[in-house]
Amino acid sequence: MSIYQRVKELAKNKNISIRELEHQLGFSNGTLQKWDKTANSQKLKKVANYFNVSVDYLLGNSTGNSADLDDLSTIMMFGGKPIPEEDRETVVEILRKLRNARNHQ
Repeated sequence: MSIYQRVKELAKNKNISIRELEHQLGFSNGTLQKWDKTANSQKLKKVANYFNVSVDYLLGNSTGNSADLDDLSTIMMFGGKPIPEEDRETVVEILRKLRNARNHQ
């Protein structure tokens, strides 16, 4: 899936047109369609932040799905910044407890 297709899908899920997204982000008309040929890293970050996804997701390097809780090698992000390695285990443990609680309801 191309960058533009991913952005288009995200926009559709948020019930916003590509044109409106470009307007809200201060991009000129047609900017996003051109990204499959040339993508500006600052603009990629702006779109990723808007939809609360990673730039890797837009580039097709990740699925956007939740990581397997048992795979601690996965980089975890919060607020667009990586969670420090020393805090990951705590986060994973909290998520495991929440998952288990939900499974027992």
